[in-house]
Amino acid sequence: MNKEKYWIWLSRLGNEIEPIVLKKLLDEYKMPDKIWKLTKTKLKKFGIKQEHLDVILNKKYKENLEVYEKYLLENNIEILTIYDKFYPEKLKHIYDPPIVLYLKGDKNILNNLSLAIIGSRNCSFYGMQVAKDIAKNLSKYEINITSGLARGIDASAHIGSLSGNGKTVAVLGTGLDTIYPAENKELANKIIKTGGAIISEFIVGSAIKKTNFPKRNRIISGMSDGVLVVEAAKQSGTFITVDYALEQGKTVYAVPGNITSINSYGTNELIKDGAKMVTNLKDILEDFVEKNM
Repeated sequence: MNKEKYWIWLSRLGNEIEPIVLKKLLDEYKMPDKIWKLTKTKLKKFGIKQEHLDVILNKKYKENLEVYEKYLLENNIEILTIYDKFYPEKLKHIYDPPIVLYLKGDKNILNNLSLAIIGSRNCSFYGMQVAKDIAKNLSKYEINITSGLARGIDASAHIGSLSGNGKTVAVLGTGLDTIYPAENKELANKIIKTGGAIISEFIVGSAIKKTNFPKRNRIISGMSDGVLVVEAAKQSGTFITVDYALEQGKTVYAVPGNITSINSYGTNELIKDGAKMVTNLKDILEDFVEKNM
C-alpha cells in the first residue's frame, strides 16, 4: 500500500475522532503507516478513550481506500498532509490542526498574508456591500481573503476578492465533492479557475453534518492573520470563529452597524469587548499589514 492511502485512512478516522488525538499519535510515530499497525494494547498506553479506540481499530475505515484514491485523482483533488510544505504554516500551530487537508486549486497561495472575512448568512445589503468592498480593496495589497463559502457575508467576501483580481480561499464544512450551499457551486468553480483554492479536512463522501461547520471555523481563523466580522446577530455562529481566533492569538476586527439592526448587535458588542473597529480600509492596513509584512 502506498503512503497516500495511509493518510486517507487517517483522514477517515478524523471524521469520527478529534484531530488532537491523531496529532498525538503522529507526534509519537511520525507516519500513519506506523499507527496503522498499532495494537489495542499500545494504543491504550496513550490514554485514548474506548470510543476512539473502537474507531481506530475498526476495519471498515481501512476498506475501499483505493476507491477514494481513484476519485481524488480523477477529480484533481490533492492531499496536503500536516508535513507538506504547502500546508498552511499558521494552521500547524493551533491546538487541534487537521492532519490532512484536501485541496482543489492553487496550493501555492495557502501561506500568503490572509484576512478572514466572516459574518451573517442572513445579512443586509449594507453588509454584503461592505464585505465586497473591503475584500476587493485588500486584494490590491495582495492579501488573501479567507472565508467559508456560506451564503451572505462569506460569499460576498469571496466575490469581492475575485472582483479585485485577488486570491481567495474557501474552507468547506463538507467534502470537496459537495459544495454547500449548492447555490455557491459556480462561485467555488470561479475561485479555483482564477488561482484561488477550496479546501476541507473532510474526505469526499462525508455526510453533511451541522457539527462539521464549527470545526471548519477553526481552520478559517487558524490559517488567517486576522479575522474581520462584518455582520453578526446575537446568537450568530460567527462567534465560534471569533472564539477560535482569540484562542489562537489572532486580531479580531469588526464593522460597526446601526444599533437598531439585529445583524449589528454582534459586531457592536465585539467592539465594546475590545475588537478593533473598522470604518475604512486604513483601520485594517495600518495595523494588519504593518504587523504582518
